[in-house]
Amino acid sequence: MLMTTNEPVSTGDLAGREAAALYRLMTWLSPAFPVGGFSYSSGIEWAVEAGDIIDTATLADWLDAMLGDGSGLCDAIFLVHAYRAAEAGEEACLREVAELAGAFVPSRERQLETTSQGRAFIDIARAAWDADGLDAMVAGCGAPLVYPVAVGVVAATHGVPLAPTLHAFLHALVSNWISAASRLIPLGQTDSQRVLARLEAAVAATAGRALNATLDDLGGATFRADLASLRHETQYTRLFRS
Repeated sequence: MLMTTNEPVSTGDLAGREAAALYRLMTWLSPAFPVGGFSYSSGIEWAVEAGDIIDTATLADWLDAMLGDGSGLCDAIFLVHAYRAAEAGEEACLREVAELAGAFVPSRERQLETTSQGRAFIDIARAAWDADGLDAMVAGCGAPLVYPVAVGVVAATHGVPLAPTLHAFLHALVSNWISAASRLIPLGQTDSQRVLARLEAAVAATAGRALNATLDDLGGATFRADLASLRHETQYTRLFRS
C-alpha cells in the first residue's frame, strides 16, 4: 500500500492497518456473512442430476473449468476493474464495468444470484462498516451491482489491498460451490476439503491472470456449465435457487 503522507508511520500503524484489512476480508467473505450464498449452486445442481458430477474427481474437474475458463475468471476480472475504478474515483469507468458485468451473466437465475448477493453485500457492509464515498460510488453505478463488482467497490473504499481481496473472493467462491456440491452428491467433510486443496493452485493462477487482464480478455469456454445454469431453471425438483 502506497503512503502519501510526510508523517512518520510506525510499524505498529502498518500492522494495525493490515490487521483491520484482514479482519474485514475474513468477515465479508466468510460463509457466515449473510449474502445468501448458501441458496445458490451456480448450475451445479443440474450437473449432479445429469451425471456430470458424481464424485470428488468430477467435481474438481468441473470447478477447475468454471474457475479458470468460466464465471470464476470473469468475476475476478470484473472485481479487479471495479476496484481500480473505485480507487481512482472514476465513476464513469465504474459504471461501464458494472453494466458490462451485469450483461455478462448467462442465465436468469445466475442474474438473480449475483445481483441479490451484490445488493446484500453492499447493504450489510454499509450498515456495519460504512466508508466515506461509498454511497456516492454505489449510486453512480445506476444499475444493481453484481457480487464481484460490489466486493471490489467496498474493498476499494475501505482501502483493503486488491490482491488479497481478489484471492479471498475466489476462495469464498470456490468454497460456496463445494458446499453446494457436498449436499448434492453428497460428499463428506474430508472429501470437500480435498477438493478445496486440489483447487488451491487454480485459485492462485486465476487471481494472477485477473490482475493482469483487460476487459478485452473477458470470455469463457464452459458451455456445459452455462447450459447447466439455464436448464436448472426448469429442473423438476431443486434444493437451490440457481
